[in-house]
Amino acid sequence: MAFNGTLLGVIGMNVIEIVCDTFRRDFLGCYGNEWIHTEHLDSFAEKAVVFDRAYIASFPTIPNRHDLFTGRYTFIYSGWESLPRDEVILAETLRQAGYTTMLIIDTYHMIRDGHRFDRGFDGWWWIRGQEHDRYMTNPTGDPVEKQRAFGVQYLRNISLRRFESDYFVAQTATAATRWLELNYDRHEKFFLHIDIFDPHEPWDPPKWYTEMYDPEWKGGYVMGGAYLSPYEMPFPRLAPKLSEEELRHLRALYAGEVTLVDRWVGMLLQKVEDLGLYEDTMVIFTTDHGSYHGEHGYIGKRPKLYEEVAHIPLIIRLPDSEGIKGRRDAIVQPPDLMPTILDFAGVEVPETVQGKSLMPLMRDEEFEEREFAVSTAPLIKRGGGPAKRITITTKEWAFIDVRPDVTGTDELGRRIEPELYNLKKDPNQTRNLYEERKDIAEDLHSKMLNFLRDMGASEEIISMWGPCRSREP
Repeated sequence: MAFNGTLLGVIGMNVIEIVCDTFRRDFLGCYGNEWIHTEHLDSFAEKAVVFDRAYIASFPTIPNRHDLFTGRYTFIYSGWESLPRDEVILAETLRQAGYTTMLIIDTYHMIRDGHRFDRGFDGWWWIRGQEHDRYMTNPTGDPVEKQRAFGVQYLRNISLRRFESDYFVAQTATAATRWLELNYDRHEKFFLHIDIFDPHEPWDPPKWYTEMYDPEWKGGYVMGGAYLSPYEMPFPRLAPKLSEEELRHLRALYAGEVTLVDRWVGMLLQKVEDLGLYEDTMVIFTTDHGSYHGEHGYIGKRPKLYEEVAHIPLIIRLPDSEGIKGRRDAIVQPPDLMPTILDFAGVEVPETVQGKSLMPLMRDEEFEEREFAVSTAPLIKRGGGPAKRITITTKEWAFIDVRPDVTGTDELGRRIEPELYNLKKDPNQTRNLYEERKDIAEDLHSKMLNFLRDMGASEEIISMWGPCRSREP
């Protein structure tokens, strides 16, 4: 890997990394959406490098952060669990190179229960109360149907919310702007990681945001993902349990969340500009995964990784002095961000890193593109694993591989089988070509196994995935 700096890095080059949870790529105007208001992020993208083929690696929230913080494909050896104390991580590497490191989050999973994702940061600021964060204990007084829709703990946590500025994304973005105001000119160089849980469920933006997209709604509480409990169905995350009107409103709720996030992230980005930081700062915007809103019969995130969840936004704005913007078509993944940041900062990339720096790609220099992306839940037998499926994505094909021992039917009564889609001809993934083009599936399966070996997967994991399975009769 090319290295042009020193162990102490380049003087004065800052990095701001913004991660918004569960942010669908196709809900951004810069990725082709025409009905959702995301003018602030779209404006940011106009002066940045937009990656058109960014795909998740480890899924979901905590495994993804593990990838981001280590530059590794951690689904091979880790699950939903604490950040190991002996891992070489981004924040510590930057701090050793003279960076002031700061973490501002409302993604509570990263801090609670000893997950230790604050390691390596000189300071951290946790905005409390998201989702099931054990924060408030006061009774809610809300009706039973609302308690079932949102969860009692969440309702306790938002019981004092009165204004838009009280919403978590607003609090987190405001905390980041305040930190920048106090610190932008007080450190030789800094790394600021901002982790925003929205637009993750529960989808409950201020009413006027939802009314932008579904002004006629007169029904009750319709939530996404795990928050569909009012329907009391065996599998509440399944779209057939909802009417078309409810699905439309659910999409409007999510769209409202996206616009809410865009507004407050936009406020943060405006502060970056006001402080003159774009002259010497790399700013990254990305997410951990997307979400289903009825596609493929699902609602929320599911470990069956179609495009709606696996294909993510990644936008990087380099300092204005670089004069670099535009779009890049190479397949990239979250483990690439740590070496990209270190390369930009002029800091030596640790040997433990498995991703590759995107700086040459952005600068139109020589760059060896990967042929495919591997996206999956943890493969080990703990922390949410072992995964039943692995998605392998090329520029033309998406293959949802199935572990050979997994048989039967899924939650919707559909036979569990491998799925192969031609993304150029069938971007919505509606026609399974596995039987017709099994040669392609077998080739991708073989390449996936070789990739796992190259990344250091154990023989136990390799043997679990065995030969490419045959379709059940």
